[in-house]
Amino acid sequence: MKWKFFLIVLPYFQGYCQIIDWDELTIEVLKYDTNNLNDLLDNWHLAAASASFEAYFEATTDKFIFLGTAPAERWTKTEFMAFSKPYFDKGKAWDFKPSNRNWQFVDNSNVAYFDEDLQTWMEGCRGSGICVIENGMWKIAYYNLTVLIENEKIQPFIELRKAN
Repeated sequence: MKWKFFLIVLPYFQGYCQIIDWDELTIEVLKYDTNNLNDLLDNWHLAAASASFEAYFEATTDKFIFLGTAPAERWTKTEFMAFSKPYFDKGKAWDFKPSNRNWQFVDNSNVAYFDEDLQTWMEGCRGSGICVIENGMWKIAYYNLTVLIENEKIQPFIELRKAN
């Protein structure tokens, strides 16, 4: 009796499974999965700290842009790879410790943007960026690193900038 029931239900279930687009369903789940996105960024930061050049840049899109802290630091992926390769070759690039990460999602799209606090050798910094789904996986498309400065310290900072 069990087998007859199974044989009758199985064709209906198989037909139902065939109309589900599993790739699309996976992307829908990925869209709003902050655990997956947090893993991406945490592993990206760890790749820099452990000098894993390939892992660091595999986490980014081909059109990745990195904005550094210096005024002239706007790097394409190719430029940033060339700039950072000597640091990775020394066995440790940089070690940023993220906290307080916030995510926002663009409605009905494969785009998420974020900001995070970072503890670095420069003291408190902030990173912000954009991630996109590319070939079914989240990738970092844009990252902006900024040094934080308190409002009450801005005037001496401005004077320091003018001196150079």
